[in-house]
Amino acid sequence: MDSILLSRIQFGLTISFHYIFPPLSIGLGVILVFMEALYLKTRNPLFQQMTRFWTRIFGLTFALGVATGIVMEFQFGTNWSNYSRFVGDVFGSALAAEGIFAFFLESGFLAILLFGWDKVSPRMHMFSTIMVALGAHFSAIWIVVANSWMQTPTGFHVVQGVLRSRAEIVDFWAMVFNPSAMIRLAHTVLGAWQAAAFFILSVSAYYLLKRRHLDFAKASMRIGLVVAVGASIASLITGHESALVVSKYQPAKLAAMEGHLPASAPAGLSLFGWVDEEAQRFVGVSVPGMLSFLIHGDASKPVIGLQAFPPQDRPPVNPVFQAYHAMIGMGTALIGLSLLGVFLWWRGSLFETRWLLRVFVVAVLGPQMANQLGWFTAEVGRQPWIVYGLMRTADAGSPSVTSGQILASLGLFLLVYLALFILFIYLLDQKIRHGPLADDLDVAYHQR
Repeated sequence: MDSILLSRIQFGLTISFHYIFPPLSIGLGVILVFMEALYLKTRNPLFQQMTRFWTRIFGLTFALGVATGIVMEFQFGTNWSNYSRFVGDVFGSALAAEGIFAFFLESGFLAILLFGWDKVSPRMHMFSTIMVALGAHFSAIWIVVANSWMQTPTGFHVVQGVLRSRAEIVDFWAMVFNPSAMIRLAHTVLGAWQAAAFFILSVSAYYLLKRRHLDFAKASMRIGLVVAVGASIASLITGHESALVVSKYQPAKLAAMEGHLPASAPAGLSLFGWVDEEAQRFVGVSVPGMLSFLIHGDASKPVIGLQAFPPQDRPPVNPVFQAYHAMIGMGTALIGLSLLGVFLWWRGSLFETRWLLRVFVVAVLGPQMANQLGWFTAEVGRQPWIVYGLMRTADAGSPSVTSGQILASLGLFLLVYLALFILFIYLLDQKIRHGPLADDLDVAYHQR
C-alpha cells in the first residue's frame, strides 16, 4: 500500500475512535445543565443525585476525548505536511480558536463541576456546569468550521510561492460562515445530543430491568426521552438542509450518495440497492422523481449525476451510497424508537414494557453508528479532494514519510487504542454497576 492510503487509514482509525467520546461529552453537558437546573428549581434531591452520577460519566468521556484527540493534530504535521503547508493559515486559525475559546473554557471550569459540589454555592456550581457545556459546544463549532471549510472553501485567496502555493485568509468571518458550516454544525450537535440521550436511556433501561435505583432510572429515562425525541426529529430536518447544501456545492458527492448516474436528468430518491459501476446503472428501489422534488420542488427538474464528472473526479460510489443509506436507516429507526417510548410513557406503561427496555439497552449503539456513518459519508464523498476543488488528497501527504513508518505507527495505534477502549469499558462498567451513590441523596437532603 502507498503512503497516502496508509495515512488515510491511520487518520480514519484515530478519528473514528476519538469520535466515540466528544458526542457523549457535548450531549451530556447539555443534559447536566438541564438536570441541575431542575434541582435548583425544585430542590428535589433526586435531581442532584442524577446530576452527580452523570457528571462522573461525563468526566470519563471527557478524559478519553482529550487523550484521543491530541493524536489527530500531530498527524497533520507528520503524515499530511503538504496539506498543512497549503492550508496552515486557514486551518490553524480555527484550531487556535478552538484552544482559546473552547478547551480553556471547558477545562477551566471542569474541576469545579467534578469536585466543587461541597466547596462552592449551588448557583456557582450551576454556572460551572453551563460553562463546561458551552466549552464542549465551542469545541464542536471550531472543529466543524475547519472541516466545513475543506468541503466548501470561502474567504481566502491562493498565494503563489517560489516552491509551492498556499491559501491565506482574506475574510475570517467568510471562512467561519462558509456555505456548509452552520447547517453541518447544527446536524453534528444534534447527533451529539442524540448520542447522550440514548446513552442515558440505555443505562436507565438497564436499571429498570434489574429492578435497581428505580426512582433514579425513571427520572433519568424521562429526561433522556425528551432530549432523544427532540434531537432525533431535528436531525432529520438538519440532514435534509445539509443535503441541499451538498447538492449546490458538491454535486458529485450527492450523486454518489443517491447513486444517480445520468449527467443531467430527473432523479429518484434511492431507498436501497447498489451501483453497478461497470454497467453504469443503479440496481435497487427508488421513488421516481423524489430527489428532484426534494432539491428543486419539482419532480421533473434534472439533477447533476456522476457521469457529468470525469472518472478521476468521482468519489467512491458504493461505499458512500451504502454508508449514507445506513445512516438514514439508523436515524429513522431512532426516531421511531424514541417516539414509541414517549407514547408508552404517555400511556403509563413505559417502565413495565420489558422488551422495549431491552431494545433501549442496546440502542446506545445506534447514534454512535449513525455519527460514524455520517462522518464517513462526508469525508469519503469529498474524495478525491482533501480541500474541495483546490487540493487533491493524493497531493497532500508527507513526501519524507515512508509506508513502513506509517504501517508501524498504525500497528502501535491499534494496540494503544485497544487498550484505551478496554479501560474505558471497564471503568464505565464499574460506574454503571455501582450506580448512583446514596451519599449524594444524603448531601442533597442536607443542603435543602
